[in-house]
Amino acid sequence: MATRGSRSEKVKRIFQQFDTNRDGGLNRDEMAALVVAVNPRVKFSDEQINAILDEVFRTYGEFIDGEKGLTYDGLLRTYDDGAGDVDRDFDALGLELNFDENKGASIVSEASSSSIADERVIESQKKQRTVAWAVSPHHGIVFDDTWKLVDDLEILLKRLKAKQAKDAKFRNDNFDAYSDAGWSRELGASAELSEKRVYWEESGPDYALFVKELGALRSRADGARSREEAFDGHMAIGRVLYEHQLFKEALICFKRSCELQPMDVRPHFRAGNCLYVLGKSKEAKEEFLLALESAEAGGNQWGYLLPQIYVNLGIALEGEGMVLSACEYYREAAILCPTHYRALKLLGSALFGVGEYRAAVKALEEAIFMKPDYADAHCDLASALHGMGEDERAIEVFQKAIDLKPGHVDALYNLGGLYMDLGRFQRASEMYTRVLAVWPNHWRAQLNKAVSLLGAGETEEAKKALKEALKMTNRVELHDAIYHLKQLQKKKVKTNGGTNGEAAFVIMDPSKFKTLGEKTTLRQDLGNALQIRAFQRLTRLNRCEVDLLKKEMNETDVPVSYSGSGGPQKSIRKPNLEEVLRKLLNFLKSETFQGAVKAINEKILSVLDETGSGRVDLGMFYAVLAPLCSGPPDKRKRIAFDALLWRPVNEGGSHIRKVDAVQYIKLLRAIFIPSHGASEMLEVHGETDTSMVSFNEFLIMFNDPDWGFGILSTLLKLETGDRNRHERHVCSVCRYPIIGSRFKEVKSHFSLCNQCYSEGPAIGDN
Repeated sequence: MATRGSRSEKVKRIFQQFDTNRDGGLNRDEMAALVVAVNPRVKFSDEQINAILDEVFRTYGEFIDGEKGLTYDGLLRTYDDGAGDVDRDFDALGLELNFDENKGASIVSEASSSSIADERVIESQKKQRTVAWAVSPHHGIVFDDTWKLVDDLEILLKRLKAKQAKDAKFRNDNFDAYSDAGWSRELGASAELSEKRVYWEESGPDYALFVKELGALRSRADGARSREEAFDGHMAIGRVLYEHQLFKEALICFKRSCELQPMDVRPHFRAGNCLYVLGKSKEAKEEFLLALESAEAGGNQWGYLLPQIYVNLGIALEGEGMVLSACEYYREAAILCPTHYRALKLLGSALFGVGEYRAAVKALEEAIFMKPDYADAHCDLASALHGMGEDERAIEVFQKAIDLKPGHVDALYNLGGLYMDLGRFQRASEMYTRVLAVWPNHWRAQLNKAVSLLGAGETEEAKKALKEALKMTNRVELHDAIYHLKQLQKKKVKTNGGTNGEAAFVIMDPSKFKTLGEKTTLRQDLGNALQIRAFQRLTRLNRCEVDLLKKEMNETDVPVSYSGSGGPQKSIRKPNLEEVLRKLLNFLKSETFQGAVKAINEKILSVLDETGSGRVDLGMFYAVLAPLCSGPPDKRKRIAFDALLWRPVNEGGSHIRKVDAVQYIKLLRAIFIPSHGASEMLEVHGETDTSMVSFNEFLIMFNDPDWGFGILSTLLKLETGDRNRHERHVCSVCRYPIIGSRFKEVKSHFSLCNQCYSEGPAIGDN
């Protein structure tokens, strides 16, 4: 981290560079030149420049010196508040420091205080050895006695660190490399947490003594002459503890600060940061909402903090799995601060997380345009491009992320997955090997390495990789993979003219397979039902009681709005719909819920919100979900009908309009049987039939196997039998043990799993 001395000197050099008239201030023209110069890749319009300057001159009005403009202290303050990156801007301008003048600025001398109570250093030395925030006008230390608390705390921390290092209890880990598979995550101002994660040993006597002495410091802060000074003391102690990654202890200080000054934004903001790092996303969200409420009530006083509050609130919501809601706050941050590349990156990553690939690409490209060396943004851009099918470009962008950061686990892992999708198994195994070099116990990478080696024909190496994966975890997927590998080995023993050790096979047209009787499900129907069942399991809607939909309809008061066609609707925005889904799927962990929202957004909301307005007809949404929820089939259909009855156009009666019933059926088919749905949906628009339909008439329409949603009966069979195991029977095509429905060929006596039967693949002759 840059010391206060070197940091302020860099700001001074930047200030001098643009103070062209040497009047000690940066006027609007000089500030405009600075904004443009430090963002060389951004093409600002005059309106954007004026908006940025208006915000700066309004927010930092106390540092405006008449016609001269923003003073040096004002520019320093903007950097202290996170409005820019000093190091990045300094490098972008090609400036250099005179290190002789700053020699020793970063040295922190313990000799400055030989004992906690007595010896003190002079003011200038204290400021030099304290991080930049401590002398920031809004975030810094106000009272002299607070400096004494900070000095004493620094000494306590050094003692603790020295003792734990001596006992080998203090660890620094590069946690930035150990990111989860998926998009990268960030928190707060990036300068606040170093790339080295610190782990303190909290169970020993050394730490207990530290906590006791820390309690004495807090008591001293509480004993200050005024509430303002006590607030200053607790905030300073909290900030120092946060810098040293003692988040639990820092949180106590920030909470006490909240009690002393409840309407101050800063302690709520800092407490939210601590709570998020401690894995308490819900509590963090609540603190950020309090910070936002205080900031909005305080007018321009806290305007500079709003973008960061929005960003961190979005991150906390993502921690709860509320990605659509997070997108809203990232957008707000980007609107308030157009050069906030982190907000744009997080927005793009969140959009990717809910399957909005095109919008994600746009946001991520903007972030990279502002910060070309942003490895995380390159990684997520590549993932979004892969989602759009632009695989070759995705490979280039993944490689760029790896070039910028060779140990980027996400980029390496996801590039391996992309190579697997393209059938380039050797390259995939190389990527997974590199992941394991950085993260040796990454069992998914180890498993995927085994699969890629198998695809490359290196069976023995695949076996070794699988065994290594089995040492890391005992998950059932690994046992199934090993069993599958053994089945493939048995299949290679008898070749009968096949090549490369594979059994000879005959290509059969699926139409030549005839069903034995009416009880046998048609292949195409089963294929569609399997896709619906897969969606059910991915979203966990099969674990959501259908009665909960009825409960939500009864308890939720949704205002009536009017669509573009003029009809009344109970429509809500997607983030609000996400809150409804969270109630329905409250048993899911946040990561699983994110996956469910993504699947629902891609499959259902994309059809319901065909105009891209961001609003969804809630009654129609409930009706679409009802057939997939758990419960007797008759109840599912009844609640689907009730959901249509709940809509304003039908509310208050016992019948629904026939045109609404037809639209609903065709929506179901468009969403879940897409081979028929697109052309059928075109016929719905413009229908003017005013006749009404009873529940019994609705059932006839719903159950129609050709024009309704009769596939529900097949789905019900899958729900009740998709966990059945059939002793030692394996599928003759994929060689996996048959789980669920088993399809037996009665003449040649071979068996197929439901997936292979539905796809109608080639059938081996042995």
